[in-house]
Amino acid sequence: MDKEKHVDESWKETASKEKQLPGAEEGQEHQPIEINFLNYVTSLGFQALIFMGEIPNPMTNETDKNLMQSKFIIDTLVMLKDKTKGNLTEQEANFLEATLYELQMKFVETVKNEQAQEQGGGQIE
Repeated sequence: MDKEKHVDESWKETASKEKQLPGAEEGQEHQPIEINFLNYVTSLGFQALIFMGEIPNPMTNETDKNLMQSKFIIDTLVMLKDKTKGNLTEQEANFLEATLYELQMKFVETVKNEQAQEQGGGQIE
């Protein structure tokens, strides 16, 4: 019954790489990001822009485009707006409304540009 034991040592490499990340220096205090409605909406907005190809993915530093995922996030924000109506502060409601407007306009522009490129045209300004 002498079975050879396998010890997974890959965690050491992962830990070593994490130590090399910016902000991982010893002694540096990490301030947690405050969890609130405005930060949540901002986070979703950035994700939608990443999926529209407007800003690079911070993990890969490459531009990705996934319009279906971007639309899903925008639709999620619309649902959030509908479900929280009357429960937000004026600042939160205005921020959510403005974020949705900007994302929806940018999404329409991106889709039109995609269609124009597929038809052999150029970008729509």
